Amino acid sequence: MKKWLCIVGIGEDGLAGLGEAARAAIDGAEIMVGGDRHLAMLGDDKRPRLTWDNALHATVAKLAKFKGQRVCVLATGDPMSYGIGVTLCREFGAESCRVIPHQSAFSLACARLGWPLAEVDCMTVHGRPLGRLNRHLRPDARILILSGDGNTPKEVAAALRAAGYGDSKITVLERMGGPMEKRHDGTAKAWRRKCGDLNTIAIHCAAGPNAPRLMRSAGLPDELFQHDGQLTKRDVRAVTLAALAPAPGELLWDVGAGAGSIAIEFLRAEPTARAIAIEQSSKRAGNIRANGENLGVQKLQVIEGAAPAALKGLARPDVIFIGGGVSDRKVLNACWRALPSGGRLVANAVSMEGESQLFGFMRLKGGGMKRIEISHLDAMGDLHAWRAMRPVTQYRGVKT
Repeated sequence: MKKWLCIVGIGEDGLAGLGEAARAAIDGAEIMVGGDRHLAMLGDDKRPRLTWDNALHATVAKLAKFKGQRVCVLATGDPMSYGIGVTLCREFGAESCRVIPHQSAFSLACARLGWPLAEVDCMTVHGRPLGRLNRHLRPDARILILSGDGNTPKEVAAALRAAGYGDSKITVLERMGGPMEKRHDGTAKAWRRKCGDLNTIAIHCAAGPNAPRLMRSAGLPDELFQHDGQLTKRDVRAVTLAALAPAPGELLWDVGAGAGSIAIEFLRAEPTARAIAIEQSSKRAGNIRANGENLGVQKLQVIEGAAPAALKGLARPDVIFIGGGVSDRKVLNACWRALPSGGRLVANAVSMEGESQLFGFMRLKGGGMKRIEISHLDAMGDLHAWRAMRPVTQYRGVKT
């Protein structure tokens, strides 16, 4: 199929900064598409123009009507780095699109700061929750953020202070690559400046003495989760995440999710994955949403309802964890039916009834079981002794 849609990245230096291929694509287009700022760079151009609607899908629908004509979309920097190129390639297919990237804001920022791009966390908060920053916070991490507007640096600084990272260094780079480029430096604890709308934020994280250590490996401290006691405890959670083995693009069902700790750590371990947390208690469902926001995950959906009824109509999972409800054979059977061939099921039980159900299920479906027993050292007067947690029986199976 002929590539009829060309997506050209353009920088603050306008047409003068484009290479021959990009200029040829613009010159040969019949219809130009972009924001007002980008289209203004074309000057007095008589060709038909299409600007972005507030509802992006509306403009995408209009683009579809031009299929077969030579359409050129102007986009900021690298269109495939949190840009419109991702949406258009997904909508029309890579076979219809030609992408000519310019320097990304991330590349330009690293060039200004002397940072190795491969060692930097890159993210955007443009049209996305600021809470996603929390997934990246850890001592000495370097983070680059595409801003939403001129207020974003202040909001980021406030979030860093609230998280115990007030000593972090912040650099805001405005309109990089053009004649109006500016740089502002400071720390999160002192930052109050409003910047220009077109800016990129660089953070060099410095954790305060009381900042929680938010590693990406499984097993976050229990106190980081809002919960009412229904929580897969830290050590058991680490073992459970190892059994679930998150992989790119997978969908997890967390059935009987409690505080949502399994789903949240699944997403922290693999940010391209998705998770659906199923929880019948509305209060706990609220905790799951708050925990997801506080710990910076995305693609987390919360369903209020009891399994197995609440599972009907959900997107088909690749992997399922059952943390609540294993004593009900109907829940186990419904989850197993929902899995595709090769899908994985992990279930934890603490009661004898739940363990009995898992054992019977294993005999029918195959798989294996483990017992997880954890003890913590505890004071006993002037002495010390081991205090045992309730053992957890874990089932692991793969559907064939």
